Amino acid sequence: MPKRENIVILTGAGISADSGVSTFRDPDGVWAKYDYNEVATPEGFARNPALVHSFYNARRAGLTDVQPNAAHRALAALEERLGDALTLVTQNVDNLHERGGSKRVIHMHGELSKARCGACGVARAWERDLSVETRCPDCGADRFMRPDVVWFGEMPMFMDEIAVAIDAADLFVSIGTSGNVYPAAGFVGEARSRGVPCMELNLEPSENAWAFTDARYGRASEIVPAWVDAIMSS
Repeated sequence: MPKRENIVILTGAGISADSGVSTFRDPDGVWAKYDYNEVATPEGFARNPALVHSFYNARRAGLTDVQPNAAHRALAALEERLGDALTLVTQNVDNLHERGGSKRVIHMHGELSKARCGACGVARAWERDLSVETRCPDCGADRFMRPDVVWFGEMPMFMDEIAVAIDAADLFVSIGTSGNVYPAAGFVGEARSRGVPCMELNLEPSENAWAFTDARYGRASEIVPAWVDAIMSS
């Protein structure tokens, strides 16, 4: 592989599923158990902030029960090899990429391990529970602290940085995504429009599998390390 070949990798729920993190859209996933309108929208937060805090407090606490898997560690090794020629974008709000060793992760849907103040806009690392009574450490306001995650109806983060990376990419790789959540599902189309080869690594074909130029299917913890080994030995 040429030394400066730029690779953009997008990861979704499938890469964390092998660590025991529940996916969202599967029949037994998160949204089969909860109404996203109540716990993952600005309107739901306005109606019942205590319910939303309870939902995300449980998910944040659950991060201590899961560990990064071989796929996370393989991508960290690839980052160490390629440096800033690798752009890792994730739809996941967990911290498994970082715990697996990745140092430059773009969280387009935010992070469970951060909280943001709706009054002053400051986001900071946050490990403890949030509640209606939680005061912002920066401006002192209460009732405004919220998980630093992107809810339905909100714009994903870092879209300009992602667009720049895709524009400069020599290879686009999607790992463990459903292919039906936009704008992330449109990244492969953006890459293809620039003539960039696109690889899908997934448990099964995604809804936009037809858009990729190559694919490998199986558990992320198995196929991602094998793909990384092939890339680093080429």
